[in-house]
Amino acid sequence: MSGNSGAVRFLYGTAPGRLLLKGIMATHADRLAVAFLRSRLSRFIVGPYARRNGMELTESQLRSFKTYRDLFTRTREPVPFDTEPSHLISPCDGWLSAYRIREDSSFSIKNSHYSLRDLLQDGELAERFTGGDCLVLRLCPSDYHHYCYIDDGYQGDNHFIPGVLHSVQPIACEKYPVFVLNRRCWTLLTTENFGPVVQTEIGALVVGGIINPRENQRVCRGAEKGHFELAGSTITLMFQKDRVRLNPEILEGLHHGEVQVRQGQWIGTSAGGG
Repeated sequence: MSGNSGAVRFLYGTAPGRLLLKGIMATHADRLAVAFLRSRLSRFIVGPYARRNGMELTESQLRSFKTYRDLFTRTREPVPFDTEPSHLISPCDGWLSAYRIREDSSFSIKNSHYSLRDLLQDGELAERFTGGDCLVLRLCPSDYHHYCYIDDGYQGDNHFIPGVLHSVQPIACEKYPVFVLNRRCWTLLTTENFGPVVQTEIGALVVGGIINPRENQRVCRGAEKGHFELAGSTITLMFQKDRVRLNPEILEGLHHGEVQVRQGQWIGTSAGGG
């Protein structure tokens, strides 16, 4: 799966497209886009967008959405999730990749080099995850854009970092270090079975929105943590060294690229550590 739409290939893969993208970013066109997609004027694009992206919705459901935002923030019946405490579940539907956090608290995706200090803007916390693992879950437009807690535990503060909104599709990640440029929100989860985990939600091209209504409270595996609004987005999970082992079939799939996963799916196992 290439994961790149035609529009994104133009904006990031061609010189005229990158020039246009700079103009979009400089003029804050995202504000106009958000206003449009929240308004009833956007209703006419709901059906074509849903069908183009393979969303499994009936015509009756499509008619019930009054705005594009209604489509994107739709809810569904709770899905089953793996309840074995030692099993790591995916927080969302999406495409999974995995990276080792190096001794300098950095990791690489495509051609972009990422420092946890830049991502979190907290050097002391970044050092705690040296040698650990970073899981990246990229949500496509057709994916369900609500996400859940991966384990029982305690959630700390939500740390919102303003930024621009690049696409999170693969070609964009090759051109820009989008995860440290984009709008994002991270929180430290003190989990019962995987130790400290930093979960970061990252907004996407032009109109990303991140809604995390809870903080500083006990949380439960499988319960909703929050949702994205208006565009495909990304979630990263940071684990300390020797805390988690991905399942063999997941590791095998990662040799060939991203692996599609579903919210609540068993993707790894607690390895103890700490």
